Amino acid sequence: MESAPPFARAARFPFKNHTVSIEHYENFPVASLLLPAAERAPVGVIYRFARSADDFADEGDLAPHVRLARLEAYRAALHGIARGEPPREPLFKDLARLVRERELPLEPLHDLLDAFSQDVLKPRYADYAELLEYCRRSANPVGRLLLHLFRAATPDNVVRSDAVCSALQLANFWQDVALDYAKGRIYLPQDEMARFGVSEAHIAERRCDDAWRALLGFQVERTRAMLLGGAPLGRRLPGRIGLEIRATVEGGLRVLDKLGTVHFDVFRRRPVLQWYDWPLLLWRAL
Repeated sequence: MESAPPFARAARFPFKNHTVSIEHYENFPVASLLLPAAERAPVGVIYRFARSADDFADEGDLAPHVRLARLEAYRAALHGIARGEPPREPLFKDLARLVRERELPLEPLHDLLDAFSQDVLKPRYADYAELLEYCRRSANPVGRLLLHLFRAATPDNVVRSDAVCSALQLANFWQDVALDYAKGRIYLPQDEMARFGVSEAHIAERRCDDAWRALLGFQVERTRAMLLGGAPLGRRLPGRIGLEIRATVEGGLRVLDKLGTVHFDVFRRRPVLQWYDWPLLLWRAL
C-alpha cells in the first residue's frame, strides 16, 4: 500500500510525508510540510494509531484470532482513556494527552478498529452500499479526527471530508485490485461485477478485457464525482490546512487519471504518483 495523498487508509497512495512514511497505507492523512508545524505532531499521533492497528489486520502471517486479539487490546486501551486511566504504552500516552488537550472524540478511533477487524473477517462486498459502509469506518474517521483537531468539524465540513476520504479509499481499492486479491480480498462490489460480466477469474488470470475495462471505468468515474463533491472543503479551511487538503484531492484525481491512462490494466501497470507529479499537484492546489 503506498499511494494515498496526505488527507485521508492513505494506506495505499504513493505519497510519502516528511515525518512518517506511508509506503503501504492509502488514505490516511500525513503530517506533511504543507501542514502548520504545530499540527504535524498531533496528526502523527493519529497516524501512528491507525497505521499500527491496520498492520495487525494486514501485515505478516498472524492467525486471524491473533490479529483480532491485538485489535481488541487497542479497544481496551481506548476504553481506559475514556475512564481516565493513565496508559502505560507510549502511543496511548500520546493519544490520551491529545484526546484531553484537543477534545478529540474516541468514536472515530473505535470505528477504525471495527474496520480493521472487518478486514480480518470479510473478504467480499455484496454491493456498493456495503463498500461505502466499510469506507465510513476505515477512511472517514481520519478526516473527522483532523477536522476536530483543527476545530473545524461543522456538519457541512464533515460531509465533504467524508466524501474526500471515502473517494481516496475507493481509488486505492481500484489501484490495488491485484494486491488485495493476493491477500484474499476483493473490494469490487459483487453485484456490479456480475452486471458488467466480470468474474473473479478476471482477477486471478489478470484478464484485462472489455468487460474489465468497463467495470473499472465505471468505478473510477463514480469515485471521481465523489472526490470532486468533497473538494470544496479545501477552499473552506484556511491557510496551509486547506492547501494540504487541496493537494490531497489533486493527488487522488491524478491517480484516477493514471488508471485511465493504463486502460485500467492494474495487473501489469499499477499506477502510482511519482516525484514528477508533485509540481503539477501543488500548482493545481495553489
